[in-house]
Amino acid sequence: MDVADLLTDGFGRIVPTARRLLDGLPAPLLTWRADPEANTIAWLLWHAGRGQDAQLAPLAGAEQVWLRDGWARRFDLPFADDASGYGQSSDEVAAVDVPADLLLGYLEAATQATTTFVAGLEPGDLDRVVDEGWDPPVTLGARLVSILADDLQHLGQAAYVRGLAERVR
Repeated sequence: MDVADLLTDGFGRIVPTARRLLDGLPAPLLTWRADPEANTIAWLLWHAGRGQDAQLAPLAGAEQVWLRDGWARRFDLPFADDASGYGQSSDEVAAVDVPADLLLGYLEAATQATTTFVAGLEPGDLDRVVDEGWDPPVTLGARLVSILADDLQHLGQAAYVRGLAERVR
């Protein structure tokens, strides 16, 4: 398996996992919180898409699909269009109250942009330094693995929230 196939396979697991998570989920559970400070399923899925999109776009030399394809307008969230979830308050988490199909659509679009980019990678591309702000500097390979790990972690967290919500509701 070459590097492009491996990364395409990894990122290709995000949307089917999100689909399974959302399948049959009652709408009120999208914004259910285990406590007043907890993340919601809606916020976790939105943040997974935003984190992937915001980090991938500069690597690919492209505009974020969030802005380019009008997702920011469709979500109509009460914070800046460049927000991606990092450092957001409890109130901002609660503000991500949108339907499951919108969340899934955006996550699909962000992931499609990622898989299009990784499909063209060669093994040597992964060694390119993309962030000098760390010691050691971050390579493209390390950043892509980090993006994938973040998304899969957020999907796992969302699945846990669903399971918890279904047990205590």
